[in-house]
Amino acid sequence: MASDTIGASEDINSRFSGHFYLRGEAGYEDARVGRIWHANKPDRYPAAVLMAESEDDLVNGVRLAREKGWSIAVRSGGHSFPVWSVRDSGLLIDLGGFKELSYDPETQIVSATTSVKGGDELNPYLKQFGRYFAAGGCPSVGLGGFLLQGGMGWNFRGWGYSCEQVFAVDLVTADGELIRADDTQNTDLFWAARGVGPGFCGLIVRFHLKTRPITDGVAVSMQAYPVERYADVLQWLWDQHPHISDKVYFNAVSARPPIPVPGHDGGLVFMIWACAFCDTQEEAAAALEPLKTCPYRDEAILVSDAQPTTLPEQLSLVDQLHPQGLYYKVDSAWVDGPQPDIIQAMKTLVIDRQAEDIGYTFLIFRLPRPDDAPEIAMDLGTDLCVGAYIIHEADSASDKLRNWLRDAMGELEPYTVGQNWGDSDQTFREVKCLTDASWARFQKIRAARDPDGVFHSHLAGEGGFQNRNGWEAKD
Repeated sequence: MASDTIGASEDINSRFSGHFYLRGEAGYEDARVGRIWHANKPDRYPAAVLMAESEDDLVNGVRLAREKGWSIAVRSGGHSFPVWSVRDSGLLIDLGGFKELSYDPETQIVSATTSVKGGDELNPYLKQFGRYFAAGGCPSVGLGGFLLQGGMGWNFRGWGYSCEQVFAVDLVTADGELIRADDTQNTDLFWAARGVGPGFCGLIVRFHLKTRPITDGVAVSMQAYPVERYADVLQWLWDQHPHISDKVYFNAVSARPPIPVPGHDGGLVFMIWACAFCDTQEEAAAALEPLKTCPYRDEAILVSDAQPTTLPEQLSLVDQLHPQGLYYKVDSAWVDGPQPDIIQAMKTLVIDRQAEDIGYTFLIFRLPRPDDAPEIAMDLGTDLCVGAYIIHEADSASDKLRNWLRDAMGELEPYTVGQNWGDSDQTFREVKCLTDASWARFQKIRAARDPDGVFHSHLAGEGGFQNRNGWEAKD
């Protein structure tokens, strides 16, 4: 039976190099929500919070939870928009104070603890070795949640999910044992750790990641159109997408430009952004050449072709689109069906965004996974993911904007296969995130590895996460 109290005679902090807070103690509230990156602070309260600082803290934290009958939630980077890590009752283990990085030049594998930030910490560290890892688009995103949800990182279109580059993981099991999982040992947990999402039945200590060489040929092309022309421009881009080099990562975005655009009134634009990752600038320019053939290019209000850039420069631009400390509402949909119908169904998302919202609607293209791609839990997807970030300053606008987003995404439900973990809120809208086969496989793994429910399952609304599209369940 779970207990949310600990006798005063127990000196719990002596077990840890980090600090342990019971609910009600001084410091608890900051430990509970202080490292949440945005303004979404949930009314959920764990019994205790462990601010871990070492590997031993993680092992001892799991063992303490077993003693007390607590379920465990884990926080790595603190970016999750529904705040997966803050749950009622149980123990929150916060990994922000536990950071380690090491690189093996022989294997070109980098080992990193889960709270390490991909753009702000991991890749600056790897630069000295001439290497790189396809981390999250926002530089401050931690590795833990990003890789557990699959990881739609840089050049996701061509390189696939970032979790495909996970070589091994070290983790603490529900029994409180520290183990290694890879393609030769504990293979069930290795499979699940690559995409099963925020209900993983273990505490990942560190990832061992394959790295890529830093390339000299990074270039970006942009085209911005009046937002009313989105349907024609998007149809052209969707048709061309399979024929463009897999070294080109591109999105289409509906947003208010973050910088002044000559001749534009400051309202929404529909923008194509494409970044090529090649060995030379000449190769990058050739890879981006097909974008010049857009038949609506003469109507563009901004055109920039194959401009040399660096990944840090692009990370800085992405960072500007995601102000820290504001309120975020997010949603997404992997869509499949007649292209003209899908394009029409996204009209509200693209054209009718609300005045209080400073976010954007995004469209991310994906190429088919190659036949020799590794087997991972995250295998749901189509060739296009549509989603929206609703970003606002006033909490008073939350209900209005959340309802607008639900209704706008609802127009895509006839074509929705599922959604991306990182751009979801299962407490508000029930959408599938794994294939049926992957979900069934994980249920067997969880039953075998964590039969007592030591680790919290996926955060969701009433009834818990069932990996289904809620509107289909009602039919």
